[in-house]
Amino acid sequence: MPMVTRKPKESVPVPQAIQTRLEAGGLRRTLATRAVVGLFVASPQRSLNHAQALSLLTARGLDINRVTLYRLLERLAACGVLARFSDDTARTWRFRLADLHEAEVGGGAPSFECDACHQQFRLPNAEASTQAAAARFYQVLAELGHHGVRMDVAIHGTCAGCTPAQLEEARR
Repeated sequence: MPMVTRKPKESVPVPQAIQTRLEAGGLRRTLATRAVVGLFVASPQRSLNHAQALSLLTARGLDINRVTLYRLLERLAACGVLARFSDDTARTWRFRLADLHEAEVGGGAPSFECDACHQQFRLPNAEASTQAAAARFYQVLAELGHHGVRMDVAIHGTCAGCTPAQLEEARR
């Protein structure tokens, strides 16, 4: 059970579409739930791991147990509010705000993730071709007797803000 040690900063309002998903997933709108969702709503492009989310919540005045936070992040991912993906370099899970339209249509635009800052950028202009390729993959899976549920397409690299020249400039 989260304990508030000092008055937490007011969180970002939770959009109705997210509230609907919370209710459908059986999650109550507790202070901890609103605070965690608020982290991601405030910066929809940002992805966080468990430790980063815990640090930000603590800085905002919410004293939450790390296990409670981990379970809450998992529940938010299960009900489609957050998207969960692996960070192979850190061998941990990262979370970002899920694209609500993407969840409705069973897949969406591919994304680009910067391996330096972990910011994600959707690539909406590639959506049609990605969905055509996904349909073919699902067809092949069905022919093999498998049932695909979702497909995530992500390109990893370095964003414009983290290019070697930008990183060198930031170090000076």
